[in-house]
Amino acid sequence: MKHRPLGRSGLSTAPLVFGGNVFGWTADETTSHRLLDAFVDGGFNAIDTADVYSAWVPGHEGGESESVIGRWLTASGKRDKVLILTKVAMWPRQPGLSAANIEAAVEGSLKRLRTDYIDLYQSHQDDAETPIDETLEAFDRLVKAGKARAIGASNFSPERLRASLETSKAKGSRRYETIQPKFNLVDRDQVEGALANLTAAEGLGIIPYYGLGAGFLSGKYRTEADFEGKARASTIRRDYWNDKGRAVLAALDEAAETVGASQAQVALAWIMAHPAITAPLASATSVAQLDELMGAARLELPAEVWKRLDEAGR
Repeated sequence: MKHRPLGRSGLSTAPLVFGGNVFGWTADETTSHRLLDAFVDGGFNAIDTADVYSAWVPGHEGGESESVIGRWLTASGKRDKVLILTKVAMWPRQPGLSAANIEAAVEGSLKRLRTDYIDLYQSHQDDAETPIDETLEAFDRLVKAGKARAIGASNFSPERLRASLETSKAKGSRRYETIQPKFNLVDRDQVEGALANLTAAEGLGIIPYYGLGAGFLSGKYRTEADFEGKARASTIRRDYWNDKGRAVLAALDEAAETVGASQAQVALAWIMAHPAITAPLASATSVAQLDELMGAARLELPAEVWKRLDEAGR
């Protein structure tokens, strides 16, 4: 499986990144460890998480996902086979991108992950209250100390990402090598246009989240009854259960029949073939579901199929 570079960091990823927000939430620890084993054994290598996962769940504090991954790393002995991507700034207990918060937060993440270093340490969201140079210099110190190998950003506007890149260049500090925006067949505004132009010019990688639109693009949501008891039902109703979403779903149905694959595989394969994208994130809560998602990395969409999907999502 051909790996793709994460910017100019020297790191590379398989075409699919495991979104670890489910670990300790909709996938219990035993299931999570099975998923991680299956993912790595399937030839994939990048696992994304954040310190805030899953603080939104009643009874959770945050850090659950990192802790599950850390116990897996210890039990499996597979640390040298994976890239660990985690994030700072969005956890209410440790918010923002001040130097003090970054320095404290990384220690917590390292402890929970049971590792000496993070492969890609990311700003989970922008922090307008903290000077850009303070944030980047703090990250630079972490890289020099061996606590992070590279840094990335998530949920930054193109303007703020450009300002960060310009600051890194002026100060001689480490720069963001990747950006995580929302992107899928329905949600395209954050990537196509200014961000795609910037990342192409600067050689950054794009590792988008919500590749399956909270599960909507898997084709599992067709009627009102399909929303009953689903953890992400409210998100899907709000963002995807509309005319555009249903038009994309119809195009996915046609494409899936044409290539003999599932709707989820086609939706992810479309992202993987997009010229701006490095590798999408996707989550699974069962090994069977993960096997389906991993199959997307081996699916090549004919040009005419990719184009029809592209047009349906515009």
